Amino acid sequence: MSTALLAGIAGLALLDALNPATIAGVALLLLSPLRRPLTAAALFAVGAFTAVFVLGVALFLGAGYAADAVTDAMTWLRRGALLLGACTLMVAGLRRLRPRTRPAITLPRWISPWTAAPLGVVVTGADLPNAFPYFIAVERLVTADIAVGQALLVLSGYALVYCLPCLVLITAGAAAGDRVRRRLDGVYSRLGAEKDLPANPLLASLWLGLVFCLVVLVFLW
Repeated sequence: MSTALLAGIAGLALLDALNPATIAGVALLLLSPLRRPLTAAALFAVGAFTAVFVLGVALFLGAGYAADAVTDAMTWLRRGALLLGACTLMVAGLRRLRPRTRPAITLPRWISPWTAAPLGVVVTGADLPNAFPYFIAVERLVTADIAVGQALLVLSGYALVYCLPCLVLITAGAAAGDRVRRRLDGVYSRLGAEKDLPANPLLASLWLGLVFCLVVLVFLW
């Protein structure tokens, strides 16, 4: 396995790690009135890791089979990942063309340290279709004809990097709980609480411009 391949996949994992749904889940658990918020947040991160790793294994094995059965299967996987990212950005851009009310992000009432891991699986799994860097990383592994054992190690490393912001939050919460919670509370007030969002044509134009770049890349790559 080449250093360039590992570096490229690591870069994709770092990009993918900026996942708002998973990070918000850990932050909300640290802010929650649960008796053991750190335990719940850690188990949520375990659930997120599991979801990312299992999906990666399924994609790798499925794409490997498709590559043997279908001509240019990897090309279509790459294009599909880029188009998926373009669709996500297009929806985000169109939503910023008109004012709207953003609903508050809250935890379900049944959350506890015992249910935090399944919640991490569900939240992360539901958001993974938008994680188009992951599809590209899997496509690179399959194209490079990496052995299954090595691929599993790389995918586990990818999942670990994906959860890195969550681990940083959990570690900070364990080391300086009250101070971290105060800062997270301020961040939640700005980003997670219910808020009226005005139309933002400039931001919408930025998202739609990125959509155009991704669509062009689909035909060039």
